[in-house]
Amino acid sequence: MRTGAVAAVAALSLLAVPAHAAGGAARAPASAPALDAPDLAGLEKLLGTARTQGAPGAMARIDDHGTVLRAATGVADRATGRALTDADRFRIGSVTKVMTAVVLLQLVDEGRLELDSPVNRHLPGLLPDDRITVRHVLSHRSGLYDYTNDMFARTVSGFEAVRTKVFTLRALVRRSLQHPRTTAPGGAYRYSNTNFVVAGMLIRTVTGRSLATEYRERIVGPLGLRDTFYVHPGTALPGRHTRGYLTPDAAGGALVDATEQTVSWAQSAGAVISTTRDVNTFLTALMSGRLVSAAALREMRRWVPTGTGQAYGLGLRRRDLSCGVSVYGHTGAVQGYYSYAFTSKDGRRSLTALATTSNNAKVMGTMLRTLDAAFCGRSAARGAAPAAPVHEDVAPQVARP
Repeated sequence: MRTGAVAAVAALSLLAVPAHAAGGAARAPASAPALDAPDLAGLEKLLGTARTQGAPGAMARIDDHGTVLRAATGVADRATGRALTDADRFRIGSVTKVMTAVVLLQLVDEGRLELDSPVNRHLPGLLPDDRITVRHVLSHRSGLYDYTNDMFARTVSGFEAVRTKVFTLRALVRRSLQHPRTTAPGGAYRYSNTNFVVAGMLIRTVTGRSLATEYRERIVGPLGLRDTFYVHPGTALPGRHTRGYLTPDAAGGALVDATEQTVSWAQSAGAVISTTRDVNTFLTALMSGRLVSAAALREMRRWVPTGTGQAYGLGLRRRDLSCGVSVYGHTGAVQGYYSYAFTSKDGRRSLTALATTSNNAKVMGTMLRTLDAAFCGRSAARGAAPAAPVHEDVAPQVARP
């Protein structure tokens, strides 16, 4: 494949399912409806559409009962023209929140934390209301204002102002507390990155160890995730990776290479680096009962409605697709990268799809449709159109073009 050419590849191969030892023996998953075969041609078409809408590259990987489907188009680096492949590492943004929730739920399983205990019991004086619990934080029902709404109200200048900054988690919470709360504790769902900054503080306080150590020893190592890293406050993605390009607010403005940054503004809310393979492996392990207890997984799947065809549990999104199937995972938005990472109820089919841009509503809508292609197959064309995405994970209350 010649350098600078647009790459479009799709491969079908068999892959041995890796053994995961985390959390003891796997438990039998709950029954799940049979899925139609993935629509690989439809998936490739959607990735191509994302490119025409402004993404320099787009890719996806489906892991299905040990069979792997791959698709990629465009370039990983606009300067060199290197073709994008699904082996490239990228910033997974708010998919990090699922990992953060898993660590906290493992601590619940170990009896070191209670879901309904007040956050201030573990972090005295941090929050202005003792009624805010660990559960409220993980389900976005704390009422804590999302500080990213101010930070990224102007996309490019906001990003450049924090690209190399290093924040403490407490400083990010202080930014949130400068604003009135959005709901009473336990009230309606209001997505806020502040919640998972607090979750990160809880992890560090309860364990006495760094976030990097907890992710590595509880998730990355046991699952053999060879391409998953938490490098904060480092700015570089290790090894082979795709660059990410931020779309400015002004129509027609030049894309901004946002690859190098501390992501200190997110940390436990969105700073993990990974690959499509590793994310799929993680989601499969989670939903098949290999990371947390059956009781903890039930708590993750206690849903709060968040809009048409979607709901939120504890660090976990549910999307209801056109064919009647529900899938579980998270979206991820961080400057330059937009991803969808979801799995079936039994964890046996997982999709991670990425576009190498952000702040682009058209691309976001196109990437949503990859779920139907992956989990509904060709029947998706006969079903209802998926509900439009409600927001991005960065500055969710800021209108985007």
